[in-house]
Amino acid sequence: MLDIGSTKVACFIAKLGSDGVINVNGIGHQLSKGIRSGHIIDIVEAETSVVAAVHAAEQMAGDTIEDVVVNIGGSGVVSHNITVELTVSGDTVSDRDLEDIINEGRSSIETDDDDIIHCFPVNYRLDDVKNIQDPRGMMGQKLGADLHIITAPSTMIRNITNCVANCHLNVAEFIVSSYASGLACLEPDEMNLGVTLIDMGGGVTTVAVFCGGKNLFTDIVPIGGGHVTSDLARGLSTSMIHAERLKTLHGSAVATSSDDQAMIDVPQLGEEYGEDGSNLMPRSIMVGIIRPRVEEIFEMIRSKLEVAGMDEIAGRRVVLTGGASQLLGMREIATRVLGKQVRLGRPHMVNGLAEAVSGAAFSSAIGMLEYAKRRTLEEIHLDSLRHKPLPFALKNVLQWVKENF
Repeated sequence: MLDIGSTKVACFIAKLGSDGVINVNGIGHQLSKGIRSGHIIDIVEAETSVVAAVHAAEQMAGDTIEDVVVNIGGSGVVSHNITVELTVSGDTVSDRDLEDIINEGRSSIETDDDDIIHCFPVNYRLDDVKNIQDPRGMMGQKLGADLHIITAPSTMIRNITNCVANCHLNVAEFIVSSYASGLACLEPDEMNLGVTLIDMGGGVTTVAVFCGGKNLFTDIVPIGGGHVTSDLARGLSTSMIHAERLKTLHGSAVATSSDDQAMIDVPQLGEEYGEDGSNLMPRSIMVGIIRPRVEEIFEMIRSKLEVAGMDEIAGRRVVLTGGASQLLGMREIATRVLGKQVRLGRPHMVNGLAEAVSGAAFSSAIGMLEYAKRRTLEEIHLDSLRHKPLPFALKNVLQWVKENF
């Protein structure tokens, strides 16, 4: 699994045991370079980061890899909800009918500028019967489906594919970051009753709405934790490195009564700690810089949910994850702006993961492991329609899918 983000590149090498448990054998992560808001802006620097992360994971695993599952989370990812209806080809609904439904939905939105990443069936209908989870083997004449299809710009896909290929790896498939994070952090009841998953990364914040156990909506806010760091660097006249350190150690989006008395040493540009160029500033100045940007992120999310008609469908539950969600006060601001119950989400435990790489910052990477394990029939059919061999980064999963479908 290869998580290519704006702040870090992480690679997990894992195998699926005979008991159905994922075991991570190799882990590597590296500071991300040449990547901004999910897009590659310098392919040479991006390749360096990818190679370093993959090499570290391979050394730990004692093995080499050829295929990787890669996340997508940049601007341009678009969510489409469409309805398709076809005549059943035989007496009962078959796998071929489901493939035809997906193919019809794919054709209705396919363009030269975008590639399809996911195709999720929200529900099926067979004649007058609605809300069918799996119509295979059922008798009927008219098969309908509500599909949630996620697309991404073709140029983004090609640039990432070329970058990975230059590192002597093949992209087996792509997965949207917010969906992967949902698989890693959400509880089954949350996914069934309705929840909004907000993955706060360094360059972008990705949003996914789940209800009835399905992913119904996906969107991107082009602001992340890196923008908060940049605001601090400008507002405090310090370097990006120092701004990130100050944010991590002293940053908060919520003011406290002691902020005016808590003095923080802020090195000025070109100076180090302890030199004459340092300034003592009250912590309240940092809060005054951080809070407006954090509020802007959640206000944009609220607007996108309302415009898409997903605010009510998503219920009153929000789960925050991603590295930027760990900033103090993030939960309180989200609760106030979104008007919902908010919790901080951590990925479910996976065998072989150390504490340092099992936190919210690695939600997307851990979710990709779960995705490879639980791929649906519709996703397998979608791969066949791309004229690609059935892909998997976890080679043992291939046999599991054959046995279970």
